Order: sequence, then structure tokens, then C-alpha cells
Amino acid sequence: MRKTIITAAAAILLLGALPVRADEGMWLPCLISQRIEDMQAKGFKLDAEDIYSINKASLKDAVVLFGSGCTGEVVSPDGLIFTNHHCGYSFIQRHSSVEHDYLKDGFWAMDRSEELPNPGLSVSFLERMEDVTDIVLKGGDVRANCRALEKEAAKDGAGLRARVEPLYHANRYYLFVYREYRDIRLVGAPPSSIGKFGGDTDNWMWPRHTGDFAIFRIYADKDGNPAEYSADNVPYTPKNYLKINRKGVQPGDFTMVFGFPGRTNEYAHSAEVGYTQDISDPMKIDIRTQRLAIQKKYMAQEQKIRIQYSAKSATIANGWKKWQGEVGGLRRNGILERKKAFETGFEKWAKGTAYEGLTDRIAAAYDALVPARFTRELYQETAAAFELGNFAGNVFNALKKDGTVNGDGFFKNWYEPVDRECFIVEMTEFGKRIPEGRAPAYYTAQMKKYGSAEAWADALFKKTLFTSNEKVNALTAKDTARVKKDPVYVFASEFSTWAAEITPEYAKRNAALAPLMKEYMKAQMEYQPEKDFYPDANLTLRVAYGKVQGYRPSDAIDYYPVSTLKGIIEKDNPEIFDYNIPQLLRDIYAEGGHDGQPVCFLATNHTTGGNSGSPVLDAGGNLVGINFDRVWEGTMSDLAFDPSFCRNISLDVRYLLFVIENIGKATRLIDEMTFVE
Repeated sequence: MRKTIITAAAAILLLGALPVRADEGMWLPCLISQRIEDMQAKGFKLDAEDIYSINKASLKDAVVLFGSGCTGEVVSPDGLIFTNHHCGYSFIQRHSSVEHDYLKDGFWAMDRSEELPNPGLSVSFLERMEDVTDIVLKGGDVRANCRALEKEAAKDGAGLRARVEPLYHANRYYLFVYREYRDIRLVGAPPSSIGKFGGDTDNWMWPRHTGDFAIFRIYADKDGNPAEYSADNVPYTPKNYLKINRKGVQPGDFTMVFGFPGRTNEYAHSAEVGYTQDISDPMKIDIRTQRLAIQKKYMAQEQKIRIQYSAKSATIANGWKKWQGEVGGLRRNGILERKKAFETGFEKWAKGTAYEGLTDRIAAAYDALVPARFTRELYQETAAAFELGNFAGNVFNALKKDGTVNGDGFFKNWYEPVDRECFIVEMTEFGKRIPEGRAPAYYTAQMKKYGSAEAWADALFKKTLFTSNEKVNALTAKDTARVKKDPVYVFASEFSTWAAEITPEYAKRNAALAPLMKEYMKAQMEYQPEKDFYPDANLTLRVAYGKVQGYRPSDAIDYYPVSTLKGIIEKDNPEIFDYNIPQLLRDIYAEGGHDGQPVCFLATNHTTGGNSGSPVLDAGGNLVGINFDRVWEGTMSDLAFDPSFCRNISLDVRYLLFVIENIGKATRLIDEMTFVE
């Protein structure tokens, strides 16, 4: 294996001379040696090689990309992994039924024979990363060069996959090589009254008292190689696993988050901030508010419906509330005005250079992009969110592929009145918001024919075959012509075709913007040579570090950075689903001595989506928590990090162990972990 060699010029491009503002940054592990002195000055006790190494086991070898958008960590020599409850939620839900409601009651495998397989779930370890910019740009065919590098890197070894990712708006390119394991089994999960305690009400908020964790295990073949599920597979023996610090953390302690942050846009132009703040987020918030109200109304009526829509509702609500905090944070902190002021200063500096007028050219490119971009986003929040339409498209594709279809999975998690009422909202809002002249002819014709979304829904649901599981399961390849005429399939097909027609315009406008942003990124580095520039997040492994610290969200309110079990009892309310804790937890608390049991804590680490489930490590690299959220006031950190408000929220590992032992009675899991004092 090759070690990454960074030229002096590349090092200057990648990292400036002086630190950014307090605890801001998502740093590449392979370059962490350039941050290690600052980390050590803030309390870290290990070296750069302990974090990332390709020559020996390091902390990176205990961190996994969980599924396609979360992080997890290995915590035992037998491949046990922790992640968030909300990251494993859909898999817990798939195993749940009215008879075995693992969402409500929790799940604990009392021995390995009871650990449940999860088709479609995988975890990936980063094997190595390296700067391949010169190779990618050689000859000018970037795409072909990237594919060639990926193919070469993944050719030798079971489960290997590789991706070349652009960083700094394609000023640099890095190769990331992963090893993927596909036999991942559910081992334990607390009841949702612990794992989702506080529900949507507390989501993104502080103080937080959510036991947001789930436990899985990696299985491999007898030689330790990645393999599809088999009863003959054995627990995976990792290169490294995290030790656990039972002493936990105190205010002021060093913390490090090691995970896979999803997407940030820290170096964005003011036009991006304005679009997010004033156009995109408000539209998405409004439509999702209405959809969530419909789902919650029916979920409150019946346990079966609650199970059917728990995962769906949680997914919708997560973005919905995040965007509210993002808009509030952007406006409160005047980010749009600050971006414009920065651009004014930049243009003064750029006068007489090749960069002169660059910010105006970017603004014009955004103006050209917005109509197509907004139309695509509106489609995703409306027509593309219609459950039955998506199902009809999937059925048609299955019939064309192999002539058979099974609707059992869809109907297990679908309730017609919910989808019908959501359809009415989706089509009504689509008509209100679609830019003039951009609505598909199909939509215009249907609304003219029926006069309202309500009447359209009545006709659609009355005439379609897709509301019947029996009719769907009876379909064969010879029924494709019939399916093509079904009104729900026609809806999905017409809107899908229309959305595809927008793609070339969107791609063209985006392609025009991309080189301008690449130039702007390079220019910002030249304009601010004293600043450290970390690459925007793109679901690749990063290091963020800071300390345990509270914050002041508004005048006269100071938040202490640690919550306790006492706060759970104070919120406990059997009449409110999100706050109705297990009776066992009430009984344990009533015994006394648990007032100070830590539950969650705040820190100043820079995180985003994808960091869910990330290990939070202490100064010695030991596990003290699991990251699961940010505070509402700081969710604008995807566009601008403010050290006064931006805090990540983590589950204290001591509460995780408390729940395993006292609620799950699964001490066998604790027995396979390693602890440090």
C-alpha cells in the first residue's frame, strides 16, 4: 500500500497557516498530522498515527459507514457495533409486528442465535484514502480517470469498493477505498420510549434525554471475509475496536467525533444562502407540516398505523425540523448579510485580477439555475412523495423484469386514508407553487377535469387496482398493458417523465455554475491565506474536535451541557406517547440513587447529517458517547458555523450501559466490551 505524499503546494491548498474559529472544521484523517498539535494543545493525548494509519491498526479501523448515511463504531472483538436508534429504526420496524412490537417494547437477543439478519444493510470500513488529483486531471478526461482509479483500487480483495471524490469544489480529488460487509444482524435496541424519547417535540432541541442507540453485529465467512447472509457465517474479528470509558465526560473535557458527515456548503455564495433561507426551506417546511399532521392524526388512532408510519414520519420530520432551525439560525446570525459583505471585500481585493466580477457571475448563474432547481425540489416534496404512485412504478418495473410481483411488503406499511389525504395536500401545494408555465400538461388537464385535488383523489383511488394487495399479487407479465392504463400508474409515469425532462436544463445550469464555484473556492484561499480551509463534508470519513460545553440560546438562558435521568422523570407523561417511559424505568428511579445518572451531553464539535451514530471519543481515544443530533439554533452550520450556537448532542455511553443492564437485562453484551477507567 502506498502512503500519501503531499507536496508543499498541495499542503498550502489543503490547509492554511492559522486555525479557523473555535472548534470549526471537518478534517481529513490522512492529513490529521497537520492538526495534531492543536488537538494536543486542547487535551488530546494520542498521535496522528493513532487516528489514521495504513501501517497499523488505528482508530479509523473501528469506525464504519453504517448503511448509506450513518456512522457506527465497533466496540468488541466479536464485531459488535453501536449506532443510533434512528439509524437502525427502519430495520427494527421491519422486524416489528403487532405481535412482536420491537419499536414499542425493544429487542434484545439473549444469545447469538437470536440476532436478526437485515437484508440490504451493510457497513463499510475505510481501508485508505489518498490524494489522486494529479492522476485525475492528467489528460483532461476526469470521469474516465476516476473510473479507472476506482476499478484498479477495488480489483484485489473481497468486498472492496472504491470512490474518487472531489474536494474543495473539485480543486482536489481523493480516492477512498472501502471494505463492505453485508451480513449485519440486529442485536439490541431499547424501546422507542427510550430510543426516541421526546420524539419530534425534542428533536434538534436541548436539553435532550434520548437514549438514541441500537446494537448490531457484523458477520463474515469463516475466513473473516465479507459474505452475504449465511447461517454458517461467524462474528467478524475487527482490526481494532473501541474501549469504553465508564467515567464519561465533564464540562470542559476534550471530545473528538470520528464519522462520516453528509453534506455541507461552508464556502457558498450569498445566492445559495438566500435561496435556502427564503425559498427552498420555507416551501419544504410548509408542505411537510401538512403531511406530518395527517400522519400523526391517524397514528394516534391505532397501534398498527403507528407502526406502519413510525419510520416514514420520523424521516419526514427530521428534515422538517432541521430546516426550521436552519432558517432561524441563518436569519438570527445575519449569514446572508455577512456573505454579501464578504463578497464586497473579495471584489475589492479581486479588482484588476482574473477574479474580478466573479461573484456577480456566480449570482447570475444562480438566477438561471433557480427555476429548474426549485421545480425539482417541489416535485420531490409533492408528486414524488405519493406512496401509491411510487409503488405502481415499482410494480410495473418488476413485471417487465421477471413477470412477478409481491405487494406484501408495501401493504404492511401503507394505510390508504393517510396516502389519500397526503395526495390532496401534495397536489394542492404543487399547483400553488409551481413556477408559471412549468406545470406538466397532465397535471393541468387533471385539475381542469376534476376541479380540485379532492375530486381527483376520489376518482384516482376508486379506479386503481393498486389499493388491493390481492389484485397486485395476482398480476403477471401479461398484465403490463393493463397496468399502463391504471390511473395511479399513469400519474407516476406522467410526472416521472415530466421531471426527467427538467433534468437536462438543471444539469446544464448546474454545469455552468460548477466551474465558477471551483474558481471561487480557489480564489477564497488566495484571498484569505491565513485561514485553514477544511473540505466540505461529502460522506467521507472526517475528524471533528472540541470540548464539552453549554451555550446561551437567548437572553438570560444558559444551558448546562449535561442532562440526567432526573430530567427524564420530570418529562415523563403516560398521556403523551413521546414522553411515556417504560414502567421499569420509573421503578428503577423510584428505588433512589439515580438522580445524577448522565443521559446526554453537548460539545462544540462540528457535525452534520451522516455523523449520526459517530463515536465521541475522549482525550485518550476511548468511547464516551454516540453523536446523534445538533441543537436547533445551530443547524445552519451546514452553511455557516457559529461557535456561540453550534453544538452537537451525544448520548452518554454511561446511559447506554445503564439501559443495556437495567432495561434490556443483556449483560452478556457488556461482558464482551473492554473498559478503561
